[in-house]
This record gives sequence, structure tokens and C-alpha cells, in this order.
Amino acid sequence: MINTAPNHKHTYDEQGRMTCCTLEEKIYTEAGAEQLLHKKKTIDSGQDKVQLQAHSSVWKQYLPAIISFVMLLIGIALDNYFKPSFFTNYVRLAWYAIAYLPVGLPVIKEGWEASLKKEFFTEFTLMVLATMGAFAIGQYPEGVAVMLFYAVGELFQKAAVNKAKNNIKALLDVRPSSASVLRNNKYEEIKPEEVEIGETIQIKAGEKIPLDGEMLSEGSSFNTAALTGESKPKSIYKGAQVLAGMLNLDKVIELKVTKKFADSSLARILEMVQNATARKAKTELLIRKFAKIYTPIVFFLAVALVVVPYFVLSNYVFNDWLYRALIFLVISCPCALVISIPLGYFGGIGAASRNGILFKGSNYLELMTKINTVVMDKTGTLTAGVFKVQAIVTNGMDKTDFIKTLAALESKSTHPIAKAIAEYEKNETQTYQATEIEEISGHGLKGNVNGKEVLAGNTKLLKKYNITYDAAIDEIIESIVLVAIGNQYTGYVLIADEVKEDAKEAIRQMHLNGIKQTIMLSGDKNSITQKVAKQIGIDTAFGDLLPENKVQKVEELKQDKTKIIAFVGDGINDAPVLALSDVGIAMGAMGSDAAIETANVVIQTDQPLKIVTAIKIGKATRGIVIQNIILAFAVKAIVLVLGAGGLATMWEAVFADVGVALLAILNAVRIQRMKF
Repeated sequence: MINTAPNHKHTYDEQGRMTCCTLEEKIYTEAGAEQLLHKKKTIDSGQDKVQLQAHSSVWKQYLPAIISFVMLLIGIALDNYFKPSFFTNYVRLAWYAIAYLPVGLPVIKEGWEASLKKEFFTEFTLMVLATMGAFAIGQYPEGVAVMLFYAVGELFQKAAVNKAKNNIKALLDVRPSSASVLRNNKYEEIKPEEVEIGETIQIKAGEKIPLDGEMLSEGSSFNTAALTGESKPKSIYKGAQVLAGMLNLDKVIELKVTKKFADSSLARILEMVQNATARKAKTELLIRKFAKIYTPIVFFLAVALVVVPYFVLSNYVFNDWLYRALIFLVISCPCALVISIPLGYFGGIGAASRNGILFKGSNYLELMTKINTVVMDKTGTLTAGVFKVQAIVTNGMDKTDFIKTLAALESKSTHPIAKAIAEYEKNETQTYQATEIEEISGHGLKGNVNGKEVLAGNTKLLKKYNITYDAAIDEIIESIVLVAIGNQYTGYVLIADEVKEDAKEAIRQMHLNGIKQTIMLSGDKNSITQKVAKQIGIDTAFGDLLPENKVQKVEELKQDKTKIIAFVGDGINDAPVLALSDVGIAMGAMGSDAAIETANVVIQTDQPLKIVTAIKIGKATRGIVIQNIILAFAVKAIVLVLGAGGLATMWEAVFADVGVALLAILNAVRIQRMKF
């Protein structure tokens, strides 16, 4: 039970799980809602009933196979052990036919529907032809067994696919069903889709955040696992952004909605994940194309196996060669490849989403294994992007007036440095208003504050407008924002950023995992860029770049066809480079919408080390897919030769088809248990 003593401090393990009490009870107790625990337990018991009903529906799926299996065993026992006189001719045929129908009818239906679509050579058609043929030559038990094991294989495949979907389903389950919105001085429950931007919503402890919003309350702790894969609670305070899908842990809070539900981070993530399987990997597409060619070829070979010996052999026995052809048909079924390979990629996407990495398609999962060059933006990607004002130096102007003027201009920008200056000025009581603001890409801002033209940006901005400044400024390594008012240089602000704690290890791990070259591109001063590059072990770095210069650098790299390039960025100006690279990777937690929409892979935790995790997941997935291809082809080839030579029976054929499919599926599911 929860410890409610005032002096009790809750303890957590390294994963952020509570070790002293039940987290659920803590949420309700601290919210002063202990009475809701009983209500929730009642709801949970209702959910248990629903789960029991779901389990019963699973049993119904297996019931036809169980009936066929029992009848098959009884039939074999009557054939080989008891041998009653009545169990012959039509009685025996009727018994096995009834045993066949529960598992055979669904497959016959699938085969018929496929034929109506002019898809004649499918695994359904092959199974029906093979089993009907077995009945035609009197091999009733084998005909039932082939269809039974095929049906059981399909059930296992369905179970494996459902297991693979669970990681993604867990993400879909974070969708809140309602939002408590302040309207007419009272809170009312409505659908998140109906909430407008600017409205105030209330979220109680233990509830999921329904929409992206700005924190109006003083602060709270949030479980962000559904979005980022991180189980450790995150504290968010007044004025900061809270994302839909997070779980409020501590107290009742209020948010001002900043995005409609359709544009929220959660909705965007759900769309990415749901659409991921639509983009197929080359291996997956190749196998599907191969199966369409391979299946009819083997079908006609089976026909030839019946017909050709008639013209060659003097002691030709039709039933013997038909039996061999039927074995050939059973073995030829490509389901082991067609099912297990997409399942492998699907499992990889699920494993990645569990680790806070979203792939927009299995093709990108495969492409991650081929990357040999990683190009990265600096600010927000390798550095925290959390800037703070370190010093204010003016050229004869009052510092308070100077920072107010600068902050008025910078408050209209979304750049991290601009945000740092605007945040610093919040402590002041009086604020100025800026108008006619113009962003000059790669240089800074231009606007009008209190009737005076103000320029704020880098040295290139002042040079562009022919404004002279102290030459000693060019020697400053740190990030600075120079200011000119009325075409006169008036001072600068010194800004500091810090390298992310896992950046150095990320670069080291990249080199260990097949990345031959790491490159850093930055619009920041070249001196700072080189300092950061040396600090974390980057191979090559370029600073003082405009957005178009970044594109130019990547275009130059792409001229070398041996380079497979991934670009990692987070800003709006990174979107063109993300689109240009072979694999675009966006930092999703702090990244701009444009970068996230353009990227092929989104890292929800903003951790550079997750790039290595993505590479490892890609390689593990590809390894499993290759293993499945080799396993399926090797076993099928051996049994095909044995079957054609009359050395393999229908039982070996069943193993070559269903058995190999099951082994391949179990191998594909393995990726979901791997640690990365």
C-alpha cells in the first residue's frame, strides 16, 4: 500500500519505477482522490471481463483446428490399431471429409476469392489442389494433415503479427478519449478533436494529456514513455510546452491549448506509425514479386512431374507420380517468405517505437544498415539548444534599455538564441513592442522598436548593412548577438550553449557501428563549431554556414556514389537537407514541425545516442530477414528434390512448408525481445 506519512520520500530505480509504493496509489493519494481508487478497481474488473471475452474469442479461432486434429487422431487410430469392419470405403471417406472441412473451408473460400481477382497461383490454391489431390488418390489422413497443419501455421502467424503489433498498439492506446475544457466558467468533457486553440483544459493526476499546450499551472511531473520511450518522470514548469500523450503524475494542472488535436505531436506520431508499413523495404518488395513468379513456375513443374514420366517410363504408375506432384505443390507454398519477412520488418518498426525511434517505413529501416556517412547539425542536435545569456556588453547605451529593445525584436523569433534573450528579459517589468519584423536567413532579424530601426544578428548582418563594430568582437569564440540601432553599433549579448551529455559517446559508437565519417554543419561561428567538434570527436566540421550552404555541402558529399548519407537536424532550416539526404533523421522532442514532417526517421528523445540504436535495430532486423530467406530456401530446395525423387512423403512436405514458416516467424518475433 501507499505510504502517506508526511516525512516519507518515494524512491525510484534507474528506470524511474517506484520501489517503495505503488505508483498508481501515489497518483491518486497525492491528488486527494483515494476514493477514486475503488472506482478504478471496479473499472479494471470490468476490463478483466472484456479480456476474458477476448480470450474466449481466441479459443473460438482455434476450435476448428482442435476438432480436425481430434478427428484426425481418431481416424488414424481406427485405421492402424482398432481396424473396425465398418471403417472402410464411404464411411472412412466421410469421416476424413468431415475432419477436413473445419480447416479446409476457410482456405477454399480464400482461394475462390483470390481466383475471382484473377490471382490463381496463391498459397490457398496450392493447398486446396494438394489436399484434394491427396483425397483423390485415397491418401485421406495426409490430405487432412496438410490442411490442418497449414491452418495451425496460419493461426500462429496471426498470433505473431498481433504480438508484433502490440508495441505499436501500446502507442495507439495513449490516445485520450476526452478533454476537460473551460467553457462558460465551468469545465465540460468533450472530444479532443472539438477543442479550439487558445482554450484552457484541465488534466487531473493520473490522466493523459489530450492536446499539446502551454503549462498555465506552476508545474507537474509527467510520464513521457508513450512518446519518447523514457520511463523516468519528467518535470515541466509554467510556460513550457506539454505534449499530448504524456501522463500527468502529480497534481491537477491547467494548459492553454496551442495546437488542434490533428496537428498535435501525438496525432503526428500515430500517423507516422500507422503509415510506416505502407512503405516497403526493397527485400520485402523483391520477395513479394519473386513469390508471384515462383509459385506458378513450381505449379507447372508439378504438372510436368505427372505428365512427363508417362512418355519416358515403361512402368509408369499415375498415382505414384501424382502423389509426388502433390508433395511438390505443398512444398512450393511461399508463405514462409511472404509472411515472415514483412513480419521481421514490422517487428523492427515496433522495437524502434518502443525505444523512442519512429521509422516512417521499413524501407528506411533497411537503408539504416547501409549508412556510412552521418552529417549532423550542431545546435539542438549535438548541443542541448538551451541557451542562456552570459553577458551583456553595450557601446554607451543603458543595459536595461538595450536588453528591452533587443528582446522586443527577438521575442518574435523561434530560434533558440532568440528564446534565451526573450526569457532573460521576462524578469523586467516594462516591455517594448517590435513591428515590421523581417527575418534575414542566416544573418538575423531586422525590425522597428519605438520608432527606431533595429538590427540583431551575427557579424555578417552588420557587414551586410555596412555597420562598423569593434574588431575585437571577431576574436570571441562563444555565440554572440550583435545589435545596431539606427544604423549605429550599440553592443552585443554573449550566449552559451552546452553539448548534450551523450553526444561524445554517440560519435564513438557510430564509428564502432560502421560509420566511416561523421560531419558537423552549423550556422554558428566556425571557431565554436570546431571547438565542439574536437570536444566530441567529430571527423570534419564546417561553421558559418547559411541554410543553402548546408544543402550545398550535402550535395557535394552525394557526388561520391559510395557514400550513403544520413542527415540529423531539428530546425526549420534543416528541412531541405533532411529531404536531400538518403535518410533524414529529425530530433522530435524539440524539433520543428517542418523538420519532423520532412524526416524519414524521428528520434523522440532528442538523444544523439539513439542514432546508433536506430542503426543497431536496422541491422538486427536485416539479419533476421536474411536468416529467414536462407532457412526457407535451403529446406524447401532439399525437400523439393527428395519429393520429386519419391524419397519424401507428404509429412516431410508439411514440415518444409508449415514447419519452416513457423520457425521463420519465431525467428522474426525475436527482435521484439532484443535489447538495444
